[in-house]
Amino acid sequence: MLAKCVKSYAFTTWLAVRSEFYSRAAKTKMNKHVAFFRNLNLGRPNCPTKVQFEEAFVAAGAVSASSFLTNGTMVFTTSSGSRSKRVFNGACEILRRTCGLKEPGYIRSIDYLTQLITLDPFVEIESDSVYACCVSFVHTTDGLSALQLPLESKRRDVKVLKLTDSEAFSVSIKVGNTPGSPNAFLEKRLGLPVTTRSWNTVVRLVQKHA
Repeated sequence: MLAKCVKSYAFTTWLAVRSEFYSRAAKTKMNKHVAFFRNLNLGRPNCPTKVQFEEAFVAAGAVSASSFLTNGTMVFTTSSGSRSKRVFNGACEILRRTCGLKEPGYIRSIDYLTQLITLDPFVEIESDSVYACCVSFVHTTDGLSALQLPLESKRRDVKVLKLTDSEAFSVSIKVGNTPGSPNAFLEKRLGLPVTTRSWNTVVRLVQKHA
């Protein structure tokens, strides 16, 4: 009987310890975000190197930071979602001081990007019929109306297909030897800075970091 009581107590204690462990793990879950910078190419004038880029985010308080490709895309984790903007702003200030970076960036959580992918905005597009499928990040798309869609450039080399409150999904089409620039087209229409990524880049990023 004593042995059974001891085993029962040990099992109950183990359950309590396990419960406490998962409770703490849930409270300390890291929050992963992505910063998409405009016009940042690693190693170019007024742009950081990969090491400088990552170190700026860590110095600003990120738990970890990992540059994705070379076009100014940073995946970083923070101890809470509310710290992401503070870390981002701190990193921008460090980059401004160390390499003269003045370009803006846009933060999205990995969870949010995962939701964007589930929208499957290019499901009806034949990949062979366009130069690239793109997503553009901006603070607001208020200057555009869903009623205007699809919105096409004068050269017919850019077509905006869908909108969210802060993203535009478009295709770039090659006219002659030159593909259209969704970024330039949207900046002109909105009068705001925009940064654009290949849709495949975002899909690969989420597959790797989600």
